[in-house]
Amino acid sequence: MTEQFTGLVIRTQSGFFTVQTPQGPVISQLRGRLKEDYQETDIVALGDRVTIERLPIEADTVGGVIVAVEERERVLSRVAPSSAVGTSAEREQVIIANPDQAVFVFAATQPDPSVRMLDRFLVAAEKAEIPDIGVCVNKIDLVDRELARAIFADYERIGYPVLYVSAQTGEGIPALRDMLAGKISVFTGPSGVGKTSLLNAIEPDLGRRVNAISQATTKGRHTTRYSELVPLAGGGYVADTPGIRALAPWDVEPEELDGYYIEIAPHVAACKFPDCTHVHEPGCGVLTALKQGAISAERYDSYLRLRDMLEEEYVY
Repeated sequence: MTEQFTGLVIRTQSGFFTVQTPQGPVISQLRGRLKEDYQETDIVALGDRVTIERLPIEADTVGGVIVAVEERERVLSRVAPSSAVGTSAEREQVIIANPDQAVFVFAATQPDPSVRMLDRFLVAAEKAEIPDIGVCVNKIDLVDRELARAIFADYERIGYPVLYVSAQTGEGIPALRDMLAGKISVFTGPSGVGKTSLLNAIEPDLGRRVNAISQATTKGRHTTRYSELVPLAGGGYVADTPGIRALAPWDVEPEELDGYYIEIAPHVAACKFPDCTHVHEPGCGVLTALKQGAISAERYDSYLRLRDMLEEEYVY
């Protein structure tokens, strides 16, 4: 009988999957029959728990075949950039399966932070029901501290932990290390915000390669060419993923978007109409909360913009 092992997918690259098993890491590929059925999502992704069969020692560099994938507890995903959004060709791209935590990394400057993009990350994480969600603001040594805090003040106020750190000076790195310890964390954000430098600061022996920010475009080059779960000395893993330039949350309908803005959601029950869009309806609990200052104008505007996008792209 062929020897089988269960394990965790800790690296994905071009159809090859490194699976961490009790016997050590095994480079594996998918069994043919798993590829045969049409899939609207990634069959295997970083963080998946899988069963592999060992191949004979002489079988080139591939040591195993993935024969089964366990059901995912949760998944952070987006509409695949190559998909035709809003059509039957739309496809899910899994960023990571089964994360315990999501830490979204932005820079205080170089590049300037986009809170609209952060809001999309947060919607995707809330949709995935990830237990712990936080924000990490890098390059705090390059800007005035109060100005940086003003940009992210709304997120701290509504309950998201925000860490202000510097990979260059080491400020805030111990707190970030503590946040990541013992969990499987997705550690992602736009290109060029310094994710790789932060990993080097957290674990100096990881030897991550770092590229400089492109001065011509102020957009970071993609340092990471594959996705990997990096083991941490304090226990757990951190997912080092390629920088994300755009994110369209997967499987979010316009009518449910209000539930993923955590400061808006509690006021929906006070709306007079069950299908309230929170734009112009009388007796809207969300608009009342907005006027009372319980919801910030910036986050409300973010909600409206994202809802407009979903309404334009969603096919009923």
